[in-house]
Amino acid sequence: MFRKSLAPDRGMLFTYKRPQPVAYWMKNTLIPLDILYIQANGRILSIARNARPHDLTPLASGGPVLGVLEIAGGRAAQLGILPGDRVLHRIFPK
Repeated sequence: MFRKSLAPDRGMLFTYKRPQPVAYWMKNTLIPLDILYIQANGRILSIARNARPHDLTPLASGGPVLGVLEIAGGRAAQLGILPGDRVLHRIFPK
């Protein structure tokens, strides 16, 4: 929240103790973000693309997730990231 910029090679990973449905909103966010909802197996369940700054609309995951990765708005499209792609991180099994 309150960030004025986000480098293209940076992001914020939010994790949960157990998989659960979640929803994020952009109330205090100043820049557009892509929000990647990641299942317990590391697969991307859904992506909220270019979420609008200051928007109070809940952006639901669409199912249980173990992690949420926020990256700069439009970056997922630039990198060709799609639902079903795998995220490699120590919280997700190999």
